[in-house]
Amino acid sequence: MIKDTQVDGYENAAHRSLYRALGLTEEELNRPLIGIVSSFNEIVPGHMNLDKVTEAVKLGVAMAGGTPIVFPAIAVCDGIAMGHIGMKYSLVTRDLIADSTEAMVMAHGFDGLVMIPNCDKNVPGLLMAAARLNKPTIFVSGGPMLAGRVGGKKTSLSSMFEAQGAYAAGKIDDAKLEEFVQKTCPSCGSCSGMYTANSMNCLTEVLGMGLRGNGTIPAPYSARIDLAKRAGMQIMDLVKKNICARDIMTKEAIYNALTADMALGCSTNSMLHLPAIANECEVEFNLDMANEISARTPNLCHLAPAGPTYMEDLNEAGGVYAVLKELTKTNLLSLDVMTCTGKTMGENIADVRNLDTSVIRDIDNPYSSTGGIAVLKGNLAPDGGVVKRSAVAEEMLVHEGPARVFESEEDAMAAILAGKINAGDVVVIRYEGPKGGPGMREMLNPTSAIMGQGLGTSVALITDGRFSGATRGACIGHVSPEAASGGMIGLVEEGDIISINIPEYKLELKVSDEVLAQRKAAFVPKTKQLSGYLKRYAAQVSSGATGAIINQK
Repeated sequence: MIKDTQVDGYENAAHRSLYRALGLTEEELNRPLIGIVSSFNEIVPGHMNLDKVTEAVKLGVAMAGGTPIVFPAIAVCDGIAMGHIGMKYSLVTRDLIADSTEAMVMAHGFDGLVMIPNCDKNVPGLLMAAARLNKPTIFVSGGPMLAGRVGGKKTSLSSMFEAQGAYAAGKIDDAKLEEFVQKTCPSCGSCSGMYTANSMNCLTEVLGMGLRGNGTIPAPYSARIDLAKRAGMQIMDLVKKNICARDIMTKEAIYNALTADMALGCSTNSMLHLPAIANECEVEFNLDMANEISARTPNLCHLAPAGPTYMEDLNEAGGVYAVLKELTKTNLLSLDVMTCTGKTMGENIADVRNLDTSVIRDIDNPYSSTGGIAVLKGNLAPDGGVVKRSAVAEEMLVHEGPARVFESEEDAMAAILAGKINAGDVVVIRYEGPKGGPGMREMLNPTSAIMGQGLGTSVALITDGRFSGATRGACIGHVSPEAASGGMIGLVEEGDIISINIPEYKLELKVSDEVLAQRKAAFVPKTKQLSGYLKRYAAQVSSGATGAIINQK
């Protein structure tokens, strides 16, 4: 314990003097010191309530006999960063968050940790840190936003971006666009659909690192404060029993998370974050596993943007635990894994029921017999590309069309908004990968513009970048190797025919091997002038197929 190494004895007298400078009493120093990593800030809507959550966690820790000590973690709002240079700084913060948390904890000790994230890169970044540090740790997020309402229909952030596309196409007027602006995001919290933040907060429950409701209790609900207090109290039990992060995040727990991912229809970004978390846990993870697990896991939820239900609806239906309970009916989960409750997953969900089969389908009546995410391979993506199959229209599961090639998101957006994309086209956006972007920007603007213009059931989009969890449609990201690393996506030319077959997991460029060999011989990947953190990141980051992790070799 930190008391033994940094508090007691004459050799720690200098340490004690600095703890005294913090105003800590002798009684507080005799208790376990609990580090509370708060992602509170005033620029991210999902984080504006984390000060209240943090205070509740502190109270819970103190009630259970610990001494809470708060320090911060940064966060980027992907929605605000979308569509400009700011999005280059989103994914890269995942490693900053993990590294800075490691630095704070190793420098200052702590007997246990409570992580308080909420948005896209915060959650995986802190899960990576938890695995790396391997101390008793529990998570409590800030919770999802309530759905908005426009014209009597529930809305979420994807509705807002699609409204922009509809406005550009002349389908709605200024007044309607402003109505969307005013009503789409009505409360604090992570955006209300099954986007990346909510996906990862739900998967934190499945991993066993968060209490029931961590992923689904809406941010404005008082139950979120109750949850925070209970998390603060529960960390003390984990410290007492010395149950550490890697005791919980085992290989079986990570496979459970991937299984639940398929059933929930999570964001494709989970295919970046789960490999990165597994890497920190020293658990093998490759994209081929996704299709293997998907093949036997039914898709039970169509939460926005895939369907008309929202996180608040999932919460009322019984939450993540109710989804897990459905999956146990065909023995799809390892139930003897330890969790932060101090009990096994099987014990946690023993008495849980699915309260609404219109939100969580019964396992005998799924949306599809296979999972919500698919990994496609072929000559265009030898190492794989990722698609949210559950959000693809039936008529686009198999598609073939001419390539419309763009060297950046901005170039593609200009063409889409100018009406230059036609039904049947396959939009290719390259040099947006982890290294080539750098930072692997999300493509929510172009995908939403395509949807807003009514082309969602006739146009596909392929990129070595990635997509927001708010994206829907035949959008294939993470194409690897990326263009900047000499990948085949860099060889595609305007008008080439691209074949997409999601049920058969295939992505093919219909160009002869001889022609491709000629193109490859003459190919020199484009480079960008970089500086600062992005330059260091681009030099060290791995492929999207391996989670875009910072190369630690």
